[in-house]
Amino acid sequence: MSQPAEAAGITHRLVASPAGRLHLVEQGSGPLVLLVHGFPESWYSWRHQLPALAAAGFRAVAVDVRGYGRSSRPADVAAYRMVELVEDNLAVVRALGERTAVIVGHDWGANIAASSALLRPDVFRAVGLLSVPYAPRGGPRPSEVFARMGGEEEFYVPYFQDPGRAEAEIEPDVRGWLAGFYAALSADTMPPAGAPDPHFVSPGGTLRDRFPAGRLPAWLSEEDLDVYAAEFERTGMSGALHRYRNMDRDWEDLAAYDGAPITRPSLFVGGALDPSTTWMADAIAAFPDTLPGLVAAHVLDGCGHWIQQERPEEVNRILTGWLTHLGDISYQSVTERR
Repeated sequence: MSQPAEAAGITHRLVASPAGRLHLVEQGSGPLVLLVHGFPESWYSWRHQLPALAAAGFRAVAVDVRGYGRSSRPADVAAYRMVELVEDNLAVVRALGERTAVIVGHDWGANIAASSALLRPDVFRAVGLLSVPYAPRGGPRPSEVFARMGGEEEFYVPYFQDPGRAEAEIEPDVRGWLAGFYAALSADTMPPAGAPDPHFVSPGGTLRDRFPAGRLPAWLSEEDLDVYAAEFERTGMSGALHRYRNMDRDWEDLAAYDGAPITRPSLFVGGALDPSTTWMADAIAAFPDTLPGLVAAHVLDGCGHWIQQERPEEVNRILTGWLTHLGDISYQSVTERR
């Protein structure tokens, strides 16, 4: 199995965290920018951003979230609740000898980044959200909301929440499943309008039944797929899936932040063809209230879900421009909510 050569100048490190250890990859020097991946990915999803941010004068650090890659994988499902992941990010900042950081996340990483800026604005001085917009805690318990979606079909979130069920589908053929999942949400390979939605499971079926087959998206080489598959073949899928299994716990843990805005400077970048953008259009429309520090919002035409890999050059221009602009913003002290 071949793997792509890693870019010159990157450094792999293990740092202590409440999870045990966190693996990270860093490149460059300057103000710290913490990059948090989503499901089902790893630090490698930021491979195009690390050198670009380093060249722009930043210390770019991409982590393996707990449960992924070379980071620790606690056995307890509750260990993957959001407040624990925020503590991991704080541990990374401290381990790197920094006091503050800008945090940028994609997919689940966007939720983790948003929660980090919400809970600890004293440390995370700005937040960038890719693909998944910020939506404050509120409304009914998440499991109740997702259970009502799809009618006779089952939405993928409840499917993932049932321990062992998704693992049984994925783990016999990790590489093939990942290829189909990535293709289903990529602009150039996603199912056409009117085809069965790959976010839903038919009675007695699996998610994979609706994945496109036969072609990788343009952004994903065979070698890139090898990297992702090798990580999950080694670790299994449970650590990654446990994030979905804590949504109700998060709703309970963050009750004090019901409806709370994120006041730190922020950025949103979404893909016009990404269901995360279209399904959450109301959340984007609410940004004047929920992200009062929003510096810019971009929706990229013809782009799917894997935004920083599908459109790396464009995302790099947006990120470096925003980060450079942040240097001109005078930050006021923010009192931590308790």
